[in-house]
Amino acid sequence: FLSVTEDLVRRRAEHNNCEIFSLEEISLHQQEIEKLEYLDKWCRDLKILYLQNNLIPKIENVGRLKKLEYLNIALNNIERIENLEGCEELKKLDLTANFIGELSSIEVLKYNIHLKELFLVGNPCTDFEGYRQFVVATLHQLECLDSKEIERSERIRALQDYPEVKKKIREQEKAYLLKRAREKEDAQKRMQEKKEKKENQMQSKLGIDSLDIICDDENHQPEREQQTWEETDDEDRRFWEEPTPYTPESRLEAHRYIEERRAKDSIRESKKKEKPLRTLITTEGKALNVNEPKLHFTLEDDEENNQFILDLAVYRHLDTSLLDVDVQPTYVRVRVKGKPFQLVLPEEVKPDSSTAKRSQTTGHLIVSMPKANEIILARQKVSTSIKTSDSNTPQKNTGSGQVEKLEVDPSKYSFPDVTKIIQEKEQIGQGPISFQPRKITENTQSFADVENNEEV
Repeated sequence: FLSVTEDLVRRRAEHNNCEIFSLEEISLHQQEIEKLEYLDKWCRDLKILYLQNNLIPKIENVGRLKKLEYLNIALNNIERIENLEGCEELKKLDLTANFIGELSSIEVLKYNIHLKELFLVGNPCTDFEGYRQFVVATLHQLECLDSKEIERSERIRALQDYPEVKKKIREQEKAYLLKRAREKEDAQKRMQEKKEKKENQMQSKLGIDSLDIICDDENHQPEREQQTWEETDDEDRRFWEEPTPYTPESRLEAHRYIEERRAKDSIRESKKKEKPLRTLITTEGKALNVNEPKLHFTLEDDEENNQFILDLAVYRHLDTSLLDVDVQPTYVRVRVKGKPFQLVLPEEVKPDSSTAKRSQTTGHLIVSMPKANEIILARQKVSTSIKTSDSNTPQKNTGSGQVEKLEVDPSKYSFPDVTKIIQEKEQIGQGPISFQPRKITENTQSFADVENNEEV
């Protein structure tokens, strides 16, 4: 079963910087909690506590929360009110939609003198005759019951009829407790029958599966799986359509069934997502060419160095730790982020002498694999003999080709005449400034049209 853990409390205390010792408010609703514990030790300063919609069967381990003012424990499996005497500052208590049948258990709330609001809607005790009068007469400090304000006249009448109402409540409680005892027995029997039925189904299923494994081949596997899931769906439909009483046991049973169903669904989804393993080597031992990462590559036969060079275009920014290179005599395998790249080699190579390097510019992976069969190639040198001859006669090579030398005739070659590049000009205005001749300009302006004005 699930209980309150420190990790859960810290995760729900984000508004308080995940500090739990000074926590004043926390919401633990819909956490499938089945036992209430540790909160009175870890969170002594709690004022507001939300625990609705869980599977808590008993109120416990909250008695030391002296500052607790509001406790919401609705939609749980609580059957009686208890262990709240220590909550001295409790002002509001919400017990909506539980299984409280012992209405007399509210007498423990007399010690919570600050309690003003109480919610018991949806509990079996609310069907008792005289329920409201009993609660109003028992808890004098209450001001509001089930969202309805308690008037003074109502309390006076409840106190007047209290002895008679209390007697009726006790009788109805006894009848309810007997009914609950029968419900518990029936629930236990039903659970035992379902358990035995499930075990029988599992045994029969194991027998059928063993026969299927012997008789059927792999082609019938999807059909068997489909049949299994159809049976599961039928079982699910029968479970939810079966009429059952609304009790703490049935609520817990439904929760358990939902958990099992989730586990089965997760298995189904995982099987759907699983991909078949890539075949790299056949059963006959033959290696296959595989390029699952879909990378460009080139395989070069370097005859000069007697080796194969594989250039694999690995992503430039891919971390080298995500690469795994495996060179075998007949093939090379590279795993890129777990995806295999495998290439069959034309000849056998030496795995021990192979090297793998990573380009720092392109990121490509270069794998050099020396060939197993060494081939020694002889280099042929071409020897040439040159005969001396006259300057005008081309020299001939005794080998296969002829070598000609070009010579330039000096009579046909002449240097340009530098003296004719610049034309001779009369030097005018050269020399120092003081010796330069002055250029006199004549004033050709005519004053014939100028009028002599004495006022100017």
